[in-house]
Amino acid sequence: MQLFIISVVFIGLAFAGIAIKIWAKKDGEFSGTCASNSPFLNEEGEACGFCGAMPSEQCKKEETAD
Repeated sequence: MQLFIISVVFIGLAFAGIAIKIWAKKDGEFSGTCASNSPFLNEEGEACGFCGAMPSEQCKKEETAD
């Protein structure tokens, strides 16, 4: 039972941390969301599912955020 309570507390802290980060960030967006643009994660060389940028291009979402 003690392990369950500790687990719930840590999961609650993780959700609270994510919520605070979203609240504190401009427009509630995470930075660096083009993870599929990484050559380690995208071995086939497909376009980013988030912004459509190819692996050789910079994230298009960051350009429109300014």
